[in-house]
Amino acid sequence: MKTNEKASFQVLKISIITLILIFTCGIVVRAFNTKVNTVKIVLANHYDLNTITTKTKIADILEENHIVLLPDETVFPDINAEIGENKTIKITKTGMEDSKVLKLADAEETVSLEQVLGNYANIVEKIETVEEKIAYETITKNASNVSSEERVNKVIKQGQDGLKKVTYKIKYQNDIEIARTVIKEEIIKKPVNKIVQVTKTTSRSGENTERVEKNAALAPINSSSSLAKKVAGINPIVKKLNASAYTASTCGKSPSSKGYGITASGKKATAWYTVAAGKAYPMGTIIYIPSMKNKPNGGWFVVQDRGGAITNNKLDIYMNTYNECIKFGRRNIECYIYVL
Repeated sequence: MKTNEKASFQVLKISIITLILIFTCGIVVRAFNTKVNTVKIVLANHYDLNTITTKTKIADILEENHIVLLPDETVFPDINAEIGENKTIKITKTGMEDSKVLKLADAEETVSLEQVLGNYANIVEKIETVEEKIAYETITKNASNVSSEERVNKVIKQGQDGLKKVTYKIKYQNDIEIARTVIKEEIIKKPVNKIVQVTKTTSRSGENTERVEKNAALAPINSSSSLAKKVAGINPIVKKLNASAYTASTCGKSPSSKGYGITASGKKATAWYTVAAGKAYPMGTIIYIPSMKNKPNGGWFVVQDRGGAITNNKLDIYMNTYNECIKFGRRNIECYIYVL
């Protein structure tokens, strides 16, 4: 009898040990089958949180880390989606940048997360104050009964540029200027207008002076530039214009927009070729600037663009970079204008 009880106890003991081993093996197998991920969570305040989790759903990962989305916050990937291969979750404030990301995601079904997150590049706003010249105007006083052949210009009063202090709000994305807005302008010194008196030629020397001026106006035609050859035989309008410079990033368009770097004529802006001028000069008007004859274009430009602040007395020269524009500044330059 005692032998049977002892045998039964041994069988019970073996059964219990076997059950414990089976349960332990099940836990180990489950642990090996559960993948552990290191996930990076980028919060709306740009704080990065790295967490280790076995969860794969965005909502579960956020809940596990006690992160609650605010009404004005958006999460990418979507809160009901699974974590992607790059193991990154980004939370941002709802706004223009989010709509750009959504458009990108709609347009490209196979777009990578890196491409999408690239559109979250920070936009930085800076306030800058600079001093700019105010170009003077030329006032011509005509004498009565003076024909064009007898006309002689006499400068009565020299013009002087004014000076103003301008405060801009400038937006940068990836260190590239994408927008510029004038906040405040303060006149430091008013410009002094140049006054020219038109008088009648009274001597042989006056006729010679006029003839020399006409020949000087035609002198640039001798250039080897293809634009110069195009205007051969056309008498130019000789006028002093107030010139500044601009580039694609100062036109208020994003580098990713379709019209970035495209002029009002529909052509792509080209450095040392494209200029923006007033409506008095039709698209395609050719302009020669003697003071720039040593530049890559020999001083020849084509009107291909307009501008909100460009009048018939102003000229905006396209350049490759914003630094070149700043270095050029604003200046009065003599122009030979050939309206075709």
